[in-house]
Amino acid sequence: MPSKRRNNGRSKKNKGHSDVVNCLNCGRIYPKDKAIKRFQMKKIVDESSRKDLEDNYAYDKADFHLPKLYLKQCYCVSCAIHARIVRARSAIRGDRMRRYTTKLRGVSNIEAKTGGFAVPAPNLMKALSRARPQHN
Repeated sequence: MPSKRRNNGRSKKNKGHSDVVNCLNCGRIYPKDKAIKRFQMKKIVDESSRKDLEDNYAYDKADFHLPKLYLKQCYCVSCAIHARIVRARSAIRGDRMRRYTTKLRGVSNIEAKTGGFAVPAPNLMKALSRARPQHN
């Protein structure tokens, strides 16, 4: 039977066996190298509660720091597609050859925004054009 991808959707190469992780959404046991991984940093408290804590802080205000939550999220492929963490990319349309980015630099030239290595994500460009209309 033909293979859909050269790497079979994995990055283990010549390893033989890789560790397993649990999917955050469904709990499925999934190979670590095949799982879709995202790193999330969240504040523990919202800004209004943070202000209340800072006002009642007994020590110097310059030393006031609240820790953050650092979460490594692993999803199986089906949950990642369902939750729109990743999208299906067509080989026929050439989407797989293109590397999208959501991190844009604050410059006016679109090639300089991405560093020239990636194409800005289409939905990001649509949102930016709505936020700041171009005047000719």
